[in-house]
Amino acid sequence: MLNKTALVTGASYGIGQATAIALAKDGFDIAITDLNIESLKSTQSAIEALGKNVISIALDIRDQSQIDEALIQVEKAFGGLYLLVNNAGVPSLRKSAIDIHLQEWEELMAVNLTGTFFMTTSFGKRLIKQGTGGCVVNIGSTHGQVGFKGASAYGIAKAGISHLSKMLAIEWAPYNIRVNTIAPGSTFTESRAPSFSEPSRKKELLSRVPLNRFAKPEEIAEAVKYLASPLASYTTGQTILIDGGLTAA
Repeated sequence: MLNKTALVTGASYGIGQATAIALAKDGFDIAITDLNIESLKSTQSAIEALGKNVISIALDIRDQSQIDEALIQVEKAFGGLYLLVNNAGVPSLRKSAIDIHLQEWEELMAVNLTGTFFMTTSFGKRLIKQGTGGCVVNIGSTHGQVGFKGASAYGIAKAGISHLSKMLAIEWAPYNIRVNTIAPGSTFTESRAPSFSEPSRKKELLSRVPLNRFAKPEEIAEAVKYLASPLASYTTGQTILIDGGLTAA
């Protein structure tokens, strides 16, 4: 691994924050992004406390110029690229499919699928030019693997993320660039705490999970760490489900 550097999008809390910290513990220098740099302060402080180099970047993945500038900043700071973790996204629309308006659909897809695609291809273009190989880990969802009422647009976008990994894994295999997706089940994060703590909602969600609990962000982060490691050097184009048995039932 020539450049043990990682770029983690949407790293201000939850899975993104846990992933950035886990990778720093594993020896990576880290670039973290979110819409607002101020929201990244706690993640940056945690990484600095580990003695690793870290830079925070304001990034809207809907904007190609911002994507390009972010990648330039990472290259300048760390001398090259190796790992991209696509965690940035917007939450599910809790709506019946027939009630979703075009603008709502486009706004969700602009981040969760289109933005992720161009973030990944922009990163891949630089990795190919760099010629040292690397990897991409996309954060998908079990919504992209099985049906669930009231989450159609989100699930369709996340299904697209899993297939994006397959398509790019094939295209980029000759360059030793691996592309995989992790599909978490319901994960207890800061943003989801109010919903997941509501008794009827909690009961509904856990009724589908054989292990009868929510995932922790750190459990998802460990899977990212594995896919970024030499232990996963023969793994590409896959979607790894971390869902407490939800899709096994």
